[in-house]
Amino acid sequence: MGPMLFKSSRTLVLGAHTDDEFGCAGLIARLVEDGTEVHYACFSSCEESVPDGFDRDVLKREVREATAILGIDPSRLYLYDYRVRHFAARRQDILEELVSLRRRLEPDLVLLPSSTDIHQDHAVITAEGIRAFKHSTILGYELPENTISFNHACFVALAPRHVDLKLRHAAAYVSQGFRNYMRADFLTGLSVVRGVQVDAKAAEAYEVVRLVVP
Repeated sequence: MGPMLFKSSRTLVLGAHTDDEFGCAGLIARLVEDGTEVHYACFSSCEESVPDGFDRDVLKREVREATAILGIDPSRLYLYDYRVRHFAARRQDILEELVSLRRRLEPDLVLLPSSTDIHQDHAVITAEGIRAFKHSTILGYELPENTISFNHACFVALAPRHVDLKLRHAAAYVSQGFRNYMRADFLTGLSVVRGVQVDAKAAEAYEVVRLVVP
C-alpha cells in the first residue's frame, strides 16, 4: 500500500471502554506494520456491564489479548478503573491522566471517539482528549452504535490482512460476542462500504479534529 499523508512516529489511542478500539483497529494494525509506536489508554473495563457467566475482570484479559493481535506491545497498554457510565463526575481526574500521558508520551497522532458520539463516557474522553492533546493531530474514530451523524472526511485504506486482523481482534472479545457491532459480517460490511467511498477494497473512516503536517 502507498504511504499515508501523515506518518506518525508515536500514536496514542484513547478508549473509554475495553473494545472501543475496534473503531480504529484496522488503522492500528497498519500503523504497527509501518513501524509506529502505538500506545492504548483505556479508562474502564466495564465490570458492571459484564454478562452473566463471565468473571468481572474478563475484559481486562480480553483487551490484552485483542490488542496483542493488532501488534500493540503489552507495555504500551494502560488500563484505568473508572466506573462505566460515570465519567462525567470524574472529568478533572480523567483530564489529569491524559495530561500525564501527553507529557510522558508526546504523541504526534491521537485517535479518540468522534465528537458526535453520544455515549456519555465516550463524550468525556473526546472532550478531555481534545483539550489535553490540542497540539497533536487528532482523528475521531467511528463507533456506529453511538453515532447519529459522522463527518467522515478522512479515509484510511485497508488491505485484506488489516481487515483480517480487525476481525481477529473483535473475536478475542468473547464476552462481547452478543453485541451486533462486534459481528464479523458487520465489521466486514462497514469496511467495504467505507472502501467503496474511496475506490478501495476496504477502509476505515475518521473525523478530522485537527491535522498537523510537519
